[in-house]
Amino acid sequence: MQNGMVKPSKSKAENGHLKKFQHGLPSSAPLWLAGIFFTFLIAFLGFALARVPGFHYVGPLANAIVIAVIYRQIFGYPEKIRSGIQFSAKNFLRYAIILYGLKLNIAVVFHQGMGLLVRDIGTIVFSIILTTWLAKKLKADFSLSLLLGIGTGVCGAAAIAAVSPLLKAKEEDTAIGAGIIALVGTVFSLAYILIRPLIPLANNDYGIWTGISLHEIAHVALAAAPAGQDALAIALLAKLGRVFLLVPLSFILMYWMRRTGRIQTDTRIEFPWFLIGFLFMSLIGSYVLGKSIHVPSTILSAGSNLTTFLLTMAMVGLGLNVNLQEMRLKALRPLIAMLITSILLSIITFFTL
Repeated sequence: MQNGMVKPSKSKAENGHLKKFQHGLPSSAPLWLAGIFFTFLIAFLGFALARVPGFHYVGPLANAIVIAVIYRQIFGYPEKIRSGIQFSAKNFLRYAIILYGLKLNIAVVFHQGMGLLVRDIGTIVFSIILTTWLAKKLKADFSLSLLLGIGTGVCGAAAIAAVSPLLKAKEEDTAIGAGIIALVGTVFSLAYILIRPLIPLANNDYGIWTGISLHEIAHVALAAAPAGQDALAIALLAKLGRVFLLVPLSFILMYWMRRTGRIQTDTRIEFPWFLIGFLFMSLIGSYVLGKSIHVPSTILSAGSNLTTFLLTMAMVGLGLNVNLQEMRLKALRPLIAMLITSILLSIITFFTL
């Protein structure tokens, strides 16, 4: 009370506007930038570690996720810079998926890989159905198991990252799934290299085997390269068909989420514009770059590295959400389901060549 008058209090609306204004002040920008830089730093460490003998088989993405998870367990989540970390996890993820489209040559898939595309469809359907069925039998977490099934069937961590927003998956599930798929895929690719001299497969058939059954493009390239350039080319062709199928699969998953009532009918599923961007960039890479527009290989290589780095930064942001004390029991059974699926996929693919 002042001079006999009561000072009017601010309304809730006014207080809300004030908080939004204060939140958007330039003073918050340094913390936002610090969060982005933090994910950049751990991603950089992941790339640096990938140059160390032995760790290069695992790859920068898995290395960075492990570093982020370890940091979270020791130091906790860096709350002050959360806004920048979340920006990296959400936005850089979408940018990376869009740029990932440049790695898909649709023209090659359609002109030379239609027969392989049928096998690719079978791989995806088999991986998702068997992983989720095993998860049900093992009483495993369904959401994480579904992500692992999709990662196994399509294209590893990139597929998990792409479908997670559509499935409303938890960020820690996305990070754990991406880490598991990267590590297991690396083990499988090394196993393929070791047994290649012992199996009765011609080089091209071996290439098809790797492209149909291994988890990520990097795993396929690693396993197929020792069999020669022709084997590597057909392996990547088989793998690119699975990458292409990520787009129709995403829309099928959106329909399935509605149909099965896993989300309420009034819940809004964000339209995956980044997948449209992915498809657009693949068209650019297939019909424009190198044809209408000449692009030096060094620039294309730099673009590929940028894509991987952005995806790694996004995974760092997700990895920081992982609490191992809560997740260790949750991840074991989905991992078992995924391992069984991966082994059976390799065996069945081998005997159908």
